[in-house]
Amino acid sequence: MGTLKVASLFCGCGGTDVGLLGGFDFLGRHYAPNGMEIVYANDIDKNACALFEKNFGIKPDNRDIRLVFPEELPPFDILTGGFPCQSFSIVAQNPPRLGIGDKRGTLFFEMCRVLRRKKPKCFIAENVKGILTANKGAAFPLIVKEFERSGYDIKYQVLNAASYGVPQKRERVIIVGFRKDLKISFSFPPPVIEKEKDYVPLSAVIEAAVPEKYFFSQRAVDGMMKNRALMNKGRAQDISGPCNTVGAHLAKVSLNSTDPVLLSEGRYRRFTPREVARIQSFPESYELVGSESAQYRALGNAIPPVMFWYIAKAVREALEKAGENSL
Repeated sequence: MGTLKVASLFCGCGGTDVGLLGGFDFLGRHYAPNGMEIVYANDIDKNACALFEKNFGIKPDNRDIRLVFPEELPPFDILTGGFPCQSFSIVAQNPPRLGIGDKRGTLFFEMCRVLRRKKPKCFIAENVKGILTANKGAAFPLIVKEFERSGYDIKYQVLNAASYGVPQKRERVIIVGFRKDLKISFSFPPPVIEKEKDYVPLSAVIEAAVPEKYFFSQRAVDGMMKNRALMNKGRAQDISGPCNTVGAHLAKVSLNSTDPVLLSEGRYRRFTPREVARIQSFPESYELVGSESAQYRALGNAIPPVMFWYIAKAVREALEKAGENSL
């Protein structure tokens, strides 16, 4: 099988795409190329597109995906998309989780629209675990049914990034679909780390010394301490284990939020953008450009490349096996 061509929707800063392509190093391990090529990328966030272009040499289509005609896309074998998850996240309680009642929660229909017209071999979609219970459990079956109606056999599973060597406890629903005529029975990659005690620790990716601007003021610490017992705030991470999930609003992280922070030599601080990139398993070769605020947002929204590398590898192996069986 030759190179598989990929169209990447909602590409963000490219966490999915780093994993798909492979050929990178993370924490002393090499992740081999997966024999894939990005031929099209789309995202509405200009700052994320700038990061993507810097690291992949591809300028993403910055239009609203609803305005893109499938005929405009080049031929491709695999469609990927981490369709917007804000309306499905359990963190998104203000406003309440709207799921498919929120226009952002209906963007998976755009993936289906492209699938029906272009008919690629397969697709890989990703979303937060909260999608399973959104709209009192009604949203997810609708999404699966719509993907099936688009002509694909569907498998889905909740994967924890920490089980694949990512120094972060990040659970995500992965949906994989193969075109029905291919008759492929897909299995998700098994965890490479079975026991929590063997997870990659946060200590492996944090810096010993960071600029003063990343530390919280004493006033912020004093305010948090007054309400800490009642509000469960100041969530300093145990660096001997993986980090809790990092999010898109890290630029605005405070001690009164539920975001993970560090307690370093008696002082609280937030993560640097490079630390967030490492927590997400981006390689050191990944370049960070633009404002720190934009970097935090894009990195917090990203899919961990290392976890996605295993998924992409499993998808390619399934397609190769199907090709051999058809001979």
